[in-house]
Amino acid sequence: MPPLASIPSPSQGVWDLGPIPIRAYALCIVLGVIVAVWIGERRWRARGGAAGTITDLAVWAVPFGLVGGRLYHVITDWQLYFGSGAPNRPIDTLFIWKGGLGIWGAIALGALGVWIGCRRRGISFTAVADTLAPAVAVAQAIGRWGNYFNQELFGSPTTLPWGLEIDPGRPGAITGVETYHPTFLYESLWDLALAGVLILLARRFTLRHGRLLALYVAGYTLGRFWIEGLRVDPAHHILGLRLNQWTSVVIFLLAVAYFWYARNRTSEETVVAPGEPVDGDQPAAAGSTDASDAADEDGSAAERGDGSELAAGQAKAAFTSEAVAETAGEAETGSPADGDADTGAGADADAAAAEEDGVDPAHLRDQADESDTAPPAAVPGSGPADEDGKDGQDGQDREGGQDGEDEARAGEAQAVPDQEAGQR
Repeated sequence: MPPLASIPSPSQGVWDLGPIPIRAYALCIVLGVIVAVWIGERRWRARGGAAGTITDLAVWAVPFGLVGGRLYHVITDWQLYFGSGAPNRPIDTLFIWKGGLGIWGAIALGALGVWIGCRRRGISFTAVADTLAPAVAVAQAIGRWGNYFNQELFGSPTTLPWGLEIDPGRPGAITGVETYHPTFLYESLWDLALAGVLILLARRFTLRHGRLLALYVAGYTLGRFWIEGLRVDPAHHILGLRLNQWTSVVIFLLAVAYFWYARNRTSEETVVAPGEPVDGDQPAAAGSTDASDAADEDGSAAERGDGSELAAGQAKAAFTSEAVAETAGEAETGSPADGDADTGAGADADAAAAEEDGVDPAHLRDQADESDTAPPAAVPGSGPADEDGKDGQDGQDREGGQDGEDEARAGEAQAVPDQEAGQR
């Protein structure tokens, strides 16, 4: 029964740019590396590391990873290159652009290259590994599309709508079968999902000292185990399982064991080497730890206020409050209050006692000044504004009353002649 739908394979995976062949497999690997470095740089700087660190480490990781991936492939599939019936020549082991990179060897030697770079730079390898874990998963998801262009590493036959069309005669293809499981697509989607989960876990929990890397390894091997079981390309089998499935099981157990082992590790991880500038700032005087740790230290310093600065500010505020209080007292009474000396002596005694008890005397002095100099609660009608308003109103009332009396007198004076005229 022919499939209802399918995914077509590309008609070619190589384009000639003059005498230079441009291979899609190599482009996918290069693109994966670029994206991984970009993600790693952003995550590293967010953690407090210096810009350009991940790019520099990639100079070590990429060559080591390519050599490791090729070595693993050649060692586990040596029959493809050596022997009388080998389909490839021994020299073809150097042609990595034709395909054949084992992820296990690539990760192992790539990690070795990163470790060397970290040692030379003076930063923690585990901090870098945790930072790069999601980035490596994304790089794998992109790199898997190179298998699509090479029409390799596909799965068993299927009639599902997303079956992958494979040209007849390809290694692993079965006569009369048109579509196969697109294992490259399964692994690509699995890696992208794994990267997203790792980023969410890193935001939700504090996973340091290589624990996020361990989760990446465990998650990848878990998916690789079942995806590897779908593949039909030639491979070594042990007790009914493909070699890469056994490798997945062993590495999964090791990753889980390390995740548990490192659960109580709390030592600091160096993300900035001594003398290394961070984002154009001055070089660090000593190896810096994570940005979160630095933020905690800054917060503690802010709470402490450096002691001397806080005390100086409080003393200055206390001095100002005393001066204002004395000025106000003199303005009201015409002379300093008699009780000022006694109050100052009592405040000094309280400050000395508070200093002996470990309490900041400037703080107590501020409280005393606030209680002494605080204005009384405002009563409606008793404030200066109310008094002024009342006086103004009274003045208007008096003026209005005076005017009325004058008018009344004038009217009476005019009424007297009128009455006399009437009597006459």
